[in-house]
Amino acid sequence: MLEVPPQLTRRQWLTTAGSGLGALAFSELMSGAAQAAGGLPGFPHFAPKAKRVIFLFMSGGLSQYESFAWKPLLNKHHGSDLPPTMLEGKRLVGMSRFQAKFPLVRSTFGFKQAGKCGAWVSSLFPRTGDIVDDITFVHSMKSDAVNHDPALTFMQTGAPLPSRPTMGSWVTYGLGSENADLPGYIVLVTNKSADQPLTSRLWDSGFLPAQHQGVQFRSGKDAVLYINNPPGVSTSSTRRMLDGLAKLHEQKLAASPDPELEARIAQAELAFRMQTAVPEVTDLSGEPESVQKLYGADVKTRGTFASNCLLARRLAEKGVRFIQLFHPGWDMHGGLPEGMKAMSKEIDQACYGLITDLKQRDMLKDTLVVFGSEFGRTCYSQGLMSKVTGTYGREHHRDAFTFWMAGGGIKPGLSHGETDDFGYQVVSDQMHVNDLHATMLHLLGIDHERLTFRHQGRDYRLTDLHGKVANKILL
Repeated sequence: MLEVPPQLTRRQWLTTAGSGLGALAFSELMSGAAQAAGGLPGFPHFAPKAKRVIFLFMSGGLSQYESFAWKPLLNKHHGSDLPPTMLEGKRLVGMSRFQAKFPLVRSTFGFKQAGKCGAWVSSLFPRTGDIVDDITFVHSMKSDAVNHDPALTFMQTGAPLPSRPTMGSWVTYGLGSENADLPGYIVLVTNKSADQPLTSRLWDSGFLPAQHQGVQFRSGKDAVLYINNPPGVSTSSTRRMLDGLAKLHEQKLAASPDPELEARIAQAELAFRMQTAVPEVTDLSGEPESVQKLYGADVKTRGTFASNCLLARRLAEKGVRFIQLFHPGWDMHGGLPEGMKAMSKEIDQACYGLITDLKQRDMLKDTLVVFGSEFGRTCYSQGLMSKVTGTYGREHHRDAFTFWMAGGGIKPGLSHGETDDFGYQVVSDQMHVNDLHATMLHLLGIDHERLTFRHQGRDYRLTDLHGKVANKILL
């Protein structure tokens, strides 16, 4: 029988023994592993229409006016001030409160109707225009936060202050994962400079068990840090070490259960399996040229949005429950026309490729794809517009912006929700961030009011005290 050396406590011995796996099992995975088994008893609550989620997140605040929200009245009133009636009874927030004038600004780019549904799409997104009959635009999104950090946090967690669990953590906590060899919650970040910082707090498990935190797959040689055995340590010796840990744990479990050590053992086992599973799933070289072509030329460069989209499809095929792509660079307070040209080229073809690829594989029907940002932009220019260069910027706007959704039980070819003629306020079918979360959970077969976790004396949930399912956009 194995005995714990008397000079070390059980916790110290287990922590020290973890060095045989490098830092992965006991450090990297402790700060970010997802459940690789079943979820909570009784989940899902009802038959799900989606098995998994791919969230394409445009960090920084994508302008709806240069993408998917066509407002022809802005052409007519270009340069005129926003009518005072639009501001009556409203408190200006963000940097708008420092502006004396609010000159309306039209989009530099033309719009045209696309597909059988006739959705209006900017000329910057021609390939997205090719898939409008497969997606639904939600033009009535609303957030409670207008600055980046709280807005990013709010969109990920349902609350503007940090420390709450993120969407993927809630989903894997409730449903678990369909693949025992990969994390159930994986995050991909485009390898580029970011105007707004993206930190692991945006895929944190908060007060949920640590194994539900998102695991970031990186674009370098090793997708997950320290996944390989260190020099001189063989796979067989790692296996023996894990077997020894399991025996020690069994001896003590009945007398002194310790959920933290339970999680550590499970994560070490997952790390061992990931040594084989991660290199296999992240190797895109075996994808047929016809498939890679769908995503665009950038797919051959690791860490691009295109390669991350293809990797997301591969992870979805492997049963990963929640996959989130962060693509930063959308915070355009100035130089918006040129900025939008560059950014749209990075994502348009890849979004088309992802939807098309999923559809061809008959996976779109049970894969929910969500595209959006932490907030939108204003219909007026931030500061003065340049008549010489034709450039302008737009301020953050939380009260009305656009998302699109596809697959996983979403009705295709719709434009849901309306805003006023300037796109300043929602006038029908508002979808608050809490409503978005409630709808996503519903499609996964979860009643958002019943997915709770008791913490510090109260029950928490992703949708906090709010959230209504947007039934109008559901099949």
